[in-house]
Order: sequence, then C-alpha cells, then structure tokens
Amino acid sequence: MTRNVVISGGGTGIGLATARMFAAGGDQVLLLGRREEVLRKAAVPGALVCAADLGDVDGVRRVARFVADEMGAVDVLVHSAGGTGLLEPAVERDDPLDRVADQWAVNFRLNTLTAVLLTEALRHRLAEPGGRVLFLSSIAAYRGSGTGAYAASKAALHPYAHDLARQLGPHGITVNVVAPGYIEDTEFFGDAMDEPRRAQLVAETSTGRPGTPGDVAATLHWLASPAAAHVTSQIIQVNGGAERGR
Repeated sequence: MTRNVVISGGGTGIGLATARMFAAGGDQVLLLGRREEVLRKAAVPGALVCAADLGDVDGVRRVARFVADEMGAVDVLVHSAGGTGLLEPAVERDDPLDRVADQWAVNFRLNTLTAVLLTEALRHRLAEPGGRVLFLSSIAAYRGSGTGAYAASKAALHPYAHDLARQLGPHGITVNVVAPGYIEDTEFFGDAMDEPRRAQLVAETSTGRPGTPGDVAATLHWLASPAAAHVTSQIIQVNGGAERGR
C-alpha cells in the first residue's frame, strides 16, 4: 500500500537517502527544505516538493496547507532538517556573550524548533493507526559537541519524543529517535572536516568505517515498517559502536 511520507531536509544527505528508499518502495514522498533548487535537483522519482523555512511559523503553516491539499493524511513524518549553523549567513558580533546567544539560538532553531513546529502542524494528519514520527538526533546528544549548543538542541528532541509517544500511542502512532554518529557524504561538516579528524572519528567505531546516509535511512525505513509497530519512545543509535547503547 502506498504511504504518504513527509521528509524535512529531504534534498541532501540522510534526508535524501531516506527519501529515495521510501520512493523505491512505492511510497509518495514530499521533500521539504529551505532551498527549492536543491529539492528540485534531488532526483527522487515522483517526489513532491515544498520549499519553506521550518523554523518560521508562517513557513510551517504553508507546508501544512500544501500537505492538506496534495496528500491529506501523513503516514510517516521524518525530521532530517538541522545543522550546527555552519551553513548559515555569518553575523558579526563584537561582544562574546552576543556570539554565544546567537550560536545557541541558531542551533535550537535549526534542530529543535523546526522539528517541533512541523510535528505540531501535522500531528492531526498522522494516520490512525499506523502513523510514524521519526526524529534525527546525534551522537553529540550523549557526548557533547564542543560548544554544547548543537548537542543540547539535539538532546532536547529526546524528551519531546517521549512525551509525544505517550500522547500518540493510544492512536496507534509510534514515535522514535535515530541518533547517528559520524556520517560521510553529507553537508553537515561543510569544509570543517580534515583527514586527522576523520581518522579519529572512524577509529572510535567498532566497525572500522564511517557511517553512510544509507545506514541511517535503512534504520528509519525499518522503524516506519509494520515490523516495528511495537517499537516506540526509543532512541536508536547508528554509530558503528562509537557510543554504546544506553
């Protein structure tokens, strides 16, 4: 049966790999992101596209209207949009405290607010029973991210997901979180990754290799399947053993 699948951040990296996997299974996929040209170039067969800033209430309202008009019910909602702010326009701040405030505000807007706003806008459209809500967290939520801002913004998704799972469980809807480790072939690091850092991250794994977008996409796809109907309120780590389960 064809499902309606909404994927934020669907134009690149993990979101794109996930979109291709669902589309290959015959599902109708909607790609969301801020950059329409990136979404259009994603080459996901039959995918719908809606460009919007998901950290903006009006942008999310526009997405909700698009979903209502083009899809109706939502079977699977995947939150892949996010980042550390490296790709955001630079803002010059002389005061160190202003820089801290900007960094934390940007990270929570990109990683937490986008996911919460989109979920709340579409929760009444989630299929009952059988709906799936899937959040992308990070290994950083367990071990920090250097400045703390990115890690904290990802960790904030965990209690939200647990609350949501309790609220939606009686309606036959599951809510889970996938927390990847180091994943190559994404825009996440921008130009900030060098070979010594890459080697260090790979050495932390038990598998001896970096993760791929496909690794994460496969986990998301399984969590959205009937086989995972009794899996909810869980945080699944996909990191090759770099961080042990807890």
